[in-house]
Amino acid sequence: MKTIIRPFKKLFLAIAHLIDKRIVVPITKLIVILSNKFDKSSKKIEGWLSKTNTLLFISLFLALFIFFLIDQKILLFNDNSAELLSDQKVNVIYNQEAYVVEGLPETADITLIGSKTDLYIAKQSAAHEVSVDLSGLEAGTHKVNITYNQNTGNIRYTVNPSTVTVNIYPKVSETKTLSVDLLNQDHLDSTLSIDSIDYDTDKVVIKGAEHKLKQVAEVKALVDIDNLVNKEVGKITMKDVPLKAYDKNGQIVDVEIVPGKIDVDLTISSPSKTLPIEIVPVGDVSFGLGIESITSNTNEVTVFGDTEALSNLTSVPVKINVEGLKEGKTYKAEVTKPVGVRSVSVNNITVTVSLAASTSAKFSDIPIISRNLDDNYAVQAVDDKSSKVGVTVKGVKSVIDSISGKYSEYIYPYIDLSGYKEGTYDVEVKVEGRENRLIYTPTPKKVKVKIVKK
Repeated sequence: MKTIIRPFKKLFLAIAHLIDKRIVVPITKLIVILSNKFDKSSKKIEGWLSKTNTLLFISLFLALFIFFLIDQKILLFNDNSAELLSDQKVNVIYNQEAYVVEGLPETADITLIGSKTDLYIAKQSAAHEVSVDLSGLEAGTHKVNITYNQNTGNIRYTVNPSTVTVNIYPKVSETKTLSVDLLNQDHLDSTLSIDSIDYDTDKVVIKGAEHKLKQVAEVKALVDIDNLVNKEVGKITMKDVPLKAYDKNGQIVDVEIVPGKIDVDLTISSPSKTLPIEIVPVGDVSFGLGIESITSNTNEVTVFGDTEALSNLTSVPVKINVEGLKEGKTYKAEVTKPVGVRSVSVNNITVTVSLAASTSAKFSDIPIISRNLDDNYAVQAVDDKSSKVGVTVKGVKSVIDSISGKYSEYIYPYIDLSGYKEGTYDVEVKVEGRENRLIYTPTPKKVKVKIVKK
């Protein structure tokens, strides 16, 4: 028993000696020095300090105080904390040339547990990463672990998610035709037009899982007009235009595209055409009256648009409402842009209409024109009455007289055969007239025709 107690006794004696030498003696010397400076109280303090109990209590108090400080400091350094690292990118290790992987999350959350010092070091370190090692795995479904690699050994961690089920597919390839789409084309100046689009290749290779490639309906290069630095007439090259694969519903399909970007050359032009303004009255004026004259302050306008659309235009129609008109009137009319036209030089014009007493006249035996019949068919008149009609025109006498000698150049009866197939039909006759001040009525209003295959 004495053998066991002896080491502890020596330890406590050593501690007491250390406290006495390092703490009690220095403090006693300090107090003696201070007491010498106070003449009256020095003897009292010296007597109080000379007592054994006083020194013992002072030593005990200081020992407990120092122990408490040391104990608290140790607890502070040993206190564990937790730190969350959100949305850490997951690095995947696998043969990217041979396989496609589905089912892996792009990011994971890491919870680090350890002392504050170790946590700080771990967060600042550039050597940590979240990874999944799929090397050595073949095509199929696999359950794999997501791991966190870091070089601070005192840190514990958890990964969320820690395990995932992935599908590994053989990577296959297919060739697709490339097209180009223009985005924000309406942001281009209205007088400008994209005249042509040129790019290096119209074929690209898409790679991925077989079931993904089957979803791809088209591959497009998306040219954003907002990215043009110079929006002026001339040739502009768009560098590194991204390519996207789409399914039949216009949704993006995640496949690899080779090449992933191309250069696109845009030729910007400003096609224009000067056209006459055609005033088109809509409705019928009051009974017994007709339109004697229509004049406007502007007779022609310059239009800007696609070259093809401009080539098909011969005039710019401007409509005015004359329904029930009883006397002359001046209109502020808007110039509406025809289809394919993006800009007009004049947006509004002033139109003046004058009225006079009306009369009517009839022109006979005007040939009927057929329109919009399918090229695989031909139309035949059932009899002579079905190939020609009479047309009654109503308006001011002076206007009627101006076309009487050449009415065949101003009046065009026609039948619209769009959608008709083989058979015999009664078809409505319509009349188109070059003179907008007159009203045209065909007689008869229907004709019988036969449609046959060519």
